[in-house]
Amino acid sequence: MTFQHGAFEITPVVTGTLGLDGGAMFGVVPRSLWQMAHPADDRNRVTLATRVLVARAGARVFVADCGVGDKNKDRFNEIYAVTHRFGGSTRKPPLVAALEAHGIAPDDVTDVLLTHLHFDHCGGATYRDGDRIVPTFPKATYYVQEEHWRWALDPTERDRASFLADDFRPIEEAGRLKRLDGPGPIAPGIESVIVNGHTPGMQLFKFLDDAGRVVFYSADLWAFASHLPLPYIMAYDLYPLTTLEEKKRISTQAIEEDWRVCFEHDPRFGLGRVETSGRILQAVPDAAPSEGADGEAVK
Repeated sequence: MTFQHGAFEITPVVTGTLGLDGGAMFGVVPRSLWQMAHPADDRNRVTLATRVLVARAGARVFVADCGVGDKNKDRFNEIYAVTHRFGGSTRKPPLVAALEAHGIAPDDVTDVLLTHLHFDHCGGATYRDGDRIVPTFPKATYYVQEEHWRWALDPTERDRASFLADDFRPIEEAGRLKRLDGPGPIAPGIESVIVNGHTPGMQLFKFLDDAGRVVFYSADLWAFASHLPLPYIMAYDLYPLTTLEEKKRISTQAIEEDWRVCFEHDPRFGLGRVETSGRILQAVPDAAPSEGADGEAVK
């Protein structure tokens, strides 16, 4: 589904899926509650979409996050139940094939907005070209927060497995990396919002029209629409009480300003708005609950 938002033509694109442990995805929330919306497989994995957000404005093409990519070994893909909706026999990187389905070639992409450098968000930022690993978009500038870049280079034992150097080091080596210092404007109509509960220096993105209306790319603050209720915090979050305060603050603003939210990982609920039902936060879907290149919900 493509829609106009001020100067931007916005297209959320599901490039594939992966599976992560349901208990880890919902932290202290019991399985009896989360499994109603997110049934687990026989390994207790729930399905996550990898939904990138493409925003076209004049000569610039912005891509927010890049999915898992296809550089990893078969064992990795089996553990994380990685699937790709595009690519396959064409041997093109899945993200490239997904964007080409929307008429966007790699050289067309001018800006890549990386929320953070976990493998399910930036794996597709690079690809294997023979014996080399190179940026997927050779002419693009890749944006990441300085604080998060430093963290990714030296993570803790707890989160080290989330960072794969081949996903982001080649971007720096190619001279395509731009490190940002805090929240604020990135380009006309695009602003970053910094949160630190999930991982230090994660940036979320606001796309604004001339009236100040917002399309918000929520990354892992609200990975699923199901993460809107305040106690629903991932066990992956390094600082869950910080996440709690960030959710309170940002959800209040989203309700007051009627933001349209893109949920990066939700396999069934791509776009919606935040509202309260009593004291419980929930999402109200857009007319189209999920959007791939073909308009079908992710299975």
